Amino acid sequence: MADFTPITTQEEFDKAVQARVLREQETLGKKYADYDQVKARNAELETEVGALQATIEETNNSAKTHEQTLADLNAKIAGYETANLRTRIALQNGLPFDLADRLVGTDEDSIKADAERLAAFVGKQTTPPPLKNAEPPIGEGKDAAYKSLLENLNLEGE
Repeated sequence: MADFTPITTQEEFDKAVQARVLREQETLGKKYADYDQVKARNAELETEVGALQATIEETNNSAKTHEQTLADLNAKIAGYETANLRTRIALQNGLPFDLADRLVGTDEDSIKADAERLAAFVGKQTTPPPLKNAEPPIGEGKDAAYKSLLENLNLEGE
């Protein structure tokens, strides 16, 4: 520290600062010599990243479209299976095919319960027996008198 001399003038100060600035410029020049190359490579990479992000977004949109199509097809399949189930249950309960669409429910048990209620309202239609014997009378004979007597008795009972 014996070599230290204080700076007393502006010129000495400028000379000392100039020397320090030159040393720093040399250091920076060496340190950042490839700055232009790094800047160009950075621009290339930013362009590449932009292109890759566009590709990713396009792929995501395409995947969403595929997922939507898959969901639509699964919903359609579920609708067909439900319609098939309703038709089967309607026929099992003796309901006409046209009434199968009127059955409601989310699962097989609820559809069966609805079909049973609807079948109770619709009911099985049975044809009533005829009121009178529509067969022509059998000619005269030993049994003709008895049949005539029996028919007259049946009609009086009504």
